[in-house]
Amino acid sequence: MSGFVAGWVPLHWFEQQPRWPEIWRWHHYAAALLFALSAIVYLHCVWLFAVKGRGTPAPIDPPKRLVQRGIYGWVRNPMDLSLLTLVGSEALFFWSIHISLYFLCLVCAVHLLVVLYEESALSYQFGALYEDYKRAAPRWLPRKPRPALETIAPFASRH
Repeated sequence: MSGFVAGWVPLHWFEQQPRWPEIWRWHHYAAALLFALSAIVYLHCVWLFAVKGRGTPAPIDPPKRLVQRGIYGWVRNPMDLSLLTLVGSEALFFWSIHISLYFLCLVCAVHLLVVLYEESALSYQFGALYEDYKRAAPRWLPRKPRPALETIAPFASRH
């Protein structure tokens, strides 16, 4: 899905004839660096979902456990941020107004998806754990993690 959103759509629908530059300028280097870092973050998030969350980013196999460590301690949606940064870096690299407009629409769509669906679904699935996580990690702007809160089930025995 991410390859479709960040690769095929911007380069086939919005910039139908992207040209590799003969001479790289500052924005080509900046975009290439952003693209590489974003790809690394995205792949790390997929790995965290598989190893810590016991699932995938795909809606048909979501994580069974709440992932809130590592990069997820800094921000709640690093996978979405990396996907948006991939598209933004393509707009910068190709200096494309078309991909830039797609990027802005994608930012709005992702934000609405997170706010209107994903957060309520995660709250339903993980309950108080997710509510604590929402208070500890920001939605979009990364910040240094706060000390973790531990929520326990009511009437749970402590041994």
